[in-house]
Amino acid sequence: MTSAIISCSVCLLELEEHMVALCNACGQAYHLNQRNDRPGTDCGEVWVNEEHLALEFACNTCLHPPVEETLSAVLDTAEAAALAGLSEAALQAAADAGLVRSRRTSSGIYLFERGDVIAFARGRP
Repeated sequence: MTSAIISCSVCLLELEEHMVALCNACGQAYHLNQRNDRPGTDCGEVWVNEEHLALEFACNTCLHPPVEETLSAVLDTAEAAALAGLSEAALQAAADAGLVRSRRTSSGIYLFERGDVIAFARGRP
C-alpha cells in the first residue's frame, strides 16, 4: 500500500512528515518545521493564542492574502510602452498581434495591465 503524497498549499512542494502543519483558517497543509535539529523553510506560522491558551496555525496564503489590483495597475499606451522599453507604435502592434493582453476603449485608447506588460517585456528577446 502506498501513501498519498501531500503537497504544501503555499509553495506546492512535497511535505515531509516532520514539516506538516494544518492551517486553522483554510484547513490546508503547509510547511512548518517542527524540529530544530533539521533544516526547513516555513510556509506559515504558529503562535500561542493567549485568550484560549492554544496553538494557532496559519499558512502564509491566509496570513498575507494577495492584494487586489487597483487602478494604478492599469496603464495607457504611453505608460505601458515606457515600462516595456518600446515605442507606443511597437506596443500597439504587439497588442494587435495578440502578443500582449490589452483592451481598447470605444475611443480607441489601448489599456494594459501592469503585470501583462512586465510578462511581455520579460518574454521578448
